[in-house]
Amino acid sequence: MLFNSFAFLLAFLPLALGLHWLAERFAPRWRLPVLVVLSFAFYGYWDWRFLPLLAFSIGLNWLIAEAFQKTKAGGLITLAIVLNLAVLALFKYFNFFADLAGLIPGLPAPKLDLALPLGISFFTFHHVMYLTDLRRGEAPRYDLVRYALYIAFFPQVLAGPLVRWREIMHQFDERPYLRSDAAERIGRGLLLLTAGLTKKVLLGDPLAEYANPVFAAAAAGKIVTMAEAWQGTLAFTFQIYFDFSGYTDMALGLALLFGIVLPQNFDVPYRSRSIQDFWRRWHMTLSRFLRDYLYIWLGGSRHGLPTQVWALFATMALGGLWHGAGLTYVAWGIAHGLALIAALLWRRAGLPMPAPLGWALTFLFVTLCWVLFRASSFEAAVTIYKGLLGLAPVGTGFKWRALLPAAAFAIIGPTAWALVHKLPPARWLAALAAILFVIILLKIGDDANYEFIYFQF
Repeated sequence: MLFNSFAFLLAFLPLALGLHWLAERFAPRWRLPVLVVLSFAFYGYWDWRFLPLLAFSIGLNWLIAEAFQKTKAGGLITLAIVLNLAVLALFKYFNFFADLAGLIPGLPAPKLDLALPLGISFFTFHHVMYLTDLRRGEAPRYDLVRYALYIAFFPQVLAGPLVRWREIMHQFDERPYLRSDAAERIGRGLLLLTAGLTKKVLLGDPLAEYANPVFAAAAAGKIVTMAEAWQGTLAFTFQIYFDFSGYTDMALGLALLFGIVLPQNFDVPYRSRSIQDFWRRWHMTLSRFLRDYLYIWLGGSRHGLPTQVWALFATMALGGLWHGAGLTYVAWGIAHGLALIAALLWRRAGLPMPAPLGWALTFLFVTLCWVLFRASSFEAAVTIYKGLLGLAPVGTGFKWRALLPAAAFAIIGPTAWALVHKLPPARWLAALAAILFVIILLKIGDDANYEFIYFQF
């Protein structure tokens, strides 16, 4: 059930809002259980066979947290984190490491035919964040219903944003429709939902038509011209932004409709003037997770330059591997890690970087790295890079008119969150959003709906 589908927009969402309102209005103590049931129903719609995995994951982690509260045995938390990562590795990385083992002559490389459960990376990281903070003495105990909702809350269970327990748990005890700003929250939630749908349906998905054929041709071993390579690369650069930030806007908007404020995940990342600034603006909740639960754990900046360099490299390499079980993803992460290390050494040397040059270099680097992220293999990536560098025929037909509006929206901004909170409540705005929503529905009815890119991670 995609957010950009009739099943969700015209059936599940109205039903969910109605049930939530009835519970909040007439039986407030049932509000959270209703949200848990709705979240499980949403998740089960994709594939009911994965529901036991989600339920077992929640139940086991909660029981281990309960046992830790009584015994204070840190080994229990370590065991839980290892089990969580082992399940993730089994589903997502077993065949990847089997393929690597198969490169060694004579070593057997068994394969498992397992479907990747949607959202497993995201709800696994939610477990890890809570359990780690619980062992540190920072997180309190929560009952099973609240913990289940923290893990499975349907707007963010499949592709984030990654939400820390301290950002959301206190909101579960509020009476959202009794707040003085309840109507304003609902209005802004609807605007965010519409903005996210606009990004995905009207901007992101059309760009796929310019990116997919180019990368498919490269994967098939065909020659990709210079015009095609730049068209495909730039199209994917903006497609992945509108696709993922659009999902986040929808998630934030949907959460507001149910009285929950989720953290922002994007802040005009293509406006960044350095690679460090880019990672402060792109997938911000993942960047914070990698920093707080991996980079600092590896030593961070507290133990000298060599340790910091190693921590940056390892963090980004593992961050690349998290995005996908493939060496191209690892290479993508390593490239960003090396760029962060180069930027660190540049700053420590006290060398200047003019803002325009910093922006140009950052945007060019990020764009070129997206080739590794999108290409199906290193061979396909090399084919694209040859086209980008002019080592292939020049070609014709570069569709700049389709890319120019996308570039303007992505680079100039503002973010949907900032825009929605700046706009004053007005009837004309509501009418405009309603018209835009109808246009989106008509577009959804005419075209094939693309899944969100980050669903595969």
